[in-house]
Amino acid sequence: MTIQDATAPLRRVYVRAPLAADLASWREYGWRAAPDPGLAAEEHGALRDLLAAAGAEVVTGVTPVPGDPDAIYAYDPTLMTDRGAILLRPGKPGRRDEPDAAGADLEAAGVPVVARLEAPATGECGDMFWLDATTLLVGIGYRTNEAAVEQLRTILGADVDVATFDLPHFHGPAECLHLMSFVSLLAPDLAVTYAPMLPVRLVRLLEERGVSLVEVPDEEFDTMGPNVLALAPRVALALEGNPGTRRRMEDAGVEVRTYRGEEISRKGDGGPTCLTKPLVRG
Repeated sequence: MTIQDATAPLRRVYVRAPLAADLASWREYGWRAAPDPGLAAEEHGALRDLLAAAGAEVVTGVTPVPGDPDAIYAYDPTLMTDRGAILLRPGKPGRRDEPDAAGADLEAAGVPVVARLEAPATGECGDMFWLDATTLLVGIGYRTNEAAVEQLRTILGADVDVATFDLPHFHGPAECLHLMSFVSLLAPDLAVTYAPMLPVRLVRLLEERGVSLVEVPDEEFDTMGPNVLALAPRVALALEGNPGTRRRMEDAGVEVRTYRGEEISRKGDGGPTCLTKPLVRG
């Protein structure tokens, strides 16, 4: 088993449930609207049930991150490797307590913490994913900087190629745009993408690696069409409400399962890859 295979069957996953006291800070964290705490809890519970039904052990974090509604987006504060977790240093200042909380939860679950980023590095895992076991893709933008890349190269060593891509300015630093905002792997040879946002060097790399692209319609980019979690090769978990993207994935041979995320996804701009941190695949 290797967590550095981003589409192998999901066996264990870390999540963080929404808490009413934290959700009250939605405005300070740039959410689109106030989430309903009761409905958010119901949606997250249903998401956990879907993950368990897919065959994954669900680890729910309990270490508090007071006043931080973004803490439900468990993917961002750590990078998982086959040796253990690397604690990152979020570019969004309000999220800086999340890595230590995630680290405590993961260590309690038997997952070792092997390294951490230090200032001046900033990095969020939404800008990172494993293309294969020896290739880590990293987007450099307003949340992840070059200092983070250099530290990751030292931590990961010469056996891992850390390939970097400049992210577009889009709406600027006030709005989160991660690398995974416009690309998610569905299988080793298939990805769902919003093509207009893709860096040219990333397009060429995917072509060189034989990765075909399922393109998200323009009207479904803002509703997180490209944000899709691989439960297994060509088995995807997606947010309800992007019918064009779903149809195109199914035409490419992907089984698509969906969850309701009006409160936990749409209002906070965090899809299924954001809400989950795969710990074991294979």
